[in-house]
Amino acid sequence: MEYGIIAVILVLDQITKAVIQNSAAVKAGVEVIPDFFYLTYVQNTGAAWSMLSGHQVFLCLIAAAAICVMWVFMQKAKKEHLKLSKTALAMMIAGAAGNLIDRLMLNYVRDFLHFYPFGYDFPVFNVADCALTIGVILLIIGMLKGEGEEKHA
Repeated sequence: MEYGIIAVILVLDQITKAVIQNSAAVKAGVEVIPDFFYLTYVQNTGAAWSMLSGHQVFLCLIAAAAICVMWVFMQKAKKEHLKLSKTALAMMIAGAAGNLIDRLMLNYVRDFLHFYPFGYDFPVFNVADCALTIGVILLIIGMLKGEGEEKHA
């Protein structure tokens, strides 16, 4: 199941990035929901909020290390039947891998989802970033629910 999640997210991420990158209209910006949601193509050479911009080797090494660590934890969760944790880790692996592929192939990450919640210009992001964020939220929910803790009768 978790391998399917990784594959689907990776394919969706790379396809959406390619479609957006090749759309002249989106490069100029497309208003989807006025004053709230736009498709805006940007090339991000940094991490979240463009932090560490231009440090591609460092960001690639961090992403690769994180993927390896999450993979080990996902395998452990698989053996312990931690369903929510497996799903969360699969989503996080896919998200990190999707952006790592961009960094390795293009030397930047393709972002295009641009929101203005309550007038705030939120940083532009992509499907991989969504998967990472949702994965982290699911992991926190699993921890709060006590997933993995032994149940005492």
